[in-house]
Amino acid sequence: MADQDKKGKLNIELPEEVATGVYANLAVITHSPAEFVMDFIQVMPGMPKAKVRNRVVMSPHHVKRLLGALAENVQRFEKQHGPIQDHGQEDPGMPLPYMGPQGQA
Repeated sequence: MADQDKKGKLNIELPEEVATGVYANLAVITHSPAEFVMDFIQVMPGMPKAKVRNRVVMSPHHVKRLLGALAENVQRFEKQHGPIQDHGQEDPGMPLPYMGPQGQA
């Protein structure tokens, strides 16, 4: 369990090798009654293969808390910077440029 001081504050350490983060432009989420598995994937345009860059496994309770925290932060972001444009609303599938090279007749 993480160290907590007497005031209830959590001391969180961020290792140098994790601090830079990883880039992901696709997430695949699966779940069971006990857990959610979130794979964060980097898809490159024109490439038929993609790589999972990170996997996060969480309990349903923590996923719901994460959902609330994300919603709150998106709201704050949009208040400061304006609405985030969702370009995938018309077609929730993967954009065609990510499906690999397209054949020509």
